[in-house]
Amino acid sequence: MSLAPRAVLVHRTTEYEELLVRHGTHGHAEFFLRGHGQSLTEVFERHRRTKRALAEVAAAVPLTWRRARVERADLDRFLFAPEDVVVVVGQDGLVANAAKYLAAQPVVGFDTEPGRNPGVLVRHRAAQAAALIPAALSPRTAVEELTMVEAVTDDAQRLVALNEVYVGQPGHQTARYALAAQPAPAGRPHNRTDPHQPDGADECPVEHQASSGVVVGTGTGATGWLRSLWQERGGTLPLPRPDDRRLAWFVREAWASPATGTSRVEGVLAAGDRLRLTVESDRLVAFGDGMETDALQLSRGQTVRLGVSDTSLRLLG
Repeated sequence: MSLAPRAVLVHRTTEYEELLVRHGTHGHAEFFLRGHGQSLTEVFERHRRTKRALAEVAAAVPLTWRRARVERADLDRFLFAPEDVVVVVGQDGLVANAAKYLAAQPVVGFDTEPGRNPGVLVRHRAAQAAALIPAALSPRTAVEELTMVEAVTDDAQRLVALNEVYVGQPGHQTARYALAAQPAPAGRPHNRTDPHQPDGADECPVEHQASSGVVVGTGTGATGWLRSLWQERGGTLPLPRPDDRRLAWFVREAWASPATGTSRVEGVLAAGDRLRLTVESDRLVAFGDGMETDALQLSRGQTVRLGVSDTSLRLLG
């Protein structure tokens, strides 16, 4: 007998709950904010709206389904199963936070604060949950395949992200590395399971750089951090759409010196292309979508390759 579907509700701690952790009680939090010219009223009302939406969505899960809940901070310790339907209740960023831990499970996002969130990824209202959650398993339901970016190290560590991957110093100080943009090998794509696959690296121009790090992002990420970097450069590079099988990359604040250059600071990666960074600092990290606590640790001499992932996010439209 096959297992019943499981609805996994993904949520995050509210600002009000974080204030209670810091200050202990509602009264102490209110006193602190009032002393700094702010009010707790709006924060508390947003907390109530979020909890009301979460309860409404949870109540809409079919009675025959299994269910689980996971908070954002625990995503890296939660085991998603193939039969799961991932139900994100919160902000757009919460979908991206969950995406890196998934493997083709359908995702449906519910906006807890319509009008405050852009609603790019959390596209639905809690009142629609009773119809949308069961529909996630129907082959007739429209599902959008959103491109993801991956980082693979030469010792086979791997992470994926929906918006962008950052490679640099964990404290955002100066990172030193050698950078090369590698086209896909002629006639075949890169094999991400074999980081030592020959890829024509010797034919790719290499530039030694010192910068605030490198950001490689998708069309979904082109509405956030990637767009900010793009605008700083004058907006000439063609940014991808969310379903495009290509990425854009930018070097942050590259520093020119006798040993480091600034001639390769942006570009586009098609499917199969890779951006290769070889670490020349004592330590760098690579993390996706702002999840700094779940990062790849990179030592001097290690190489990381970034490109379009084989994994996509399956998001209900």
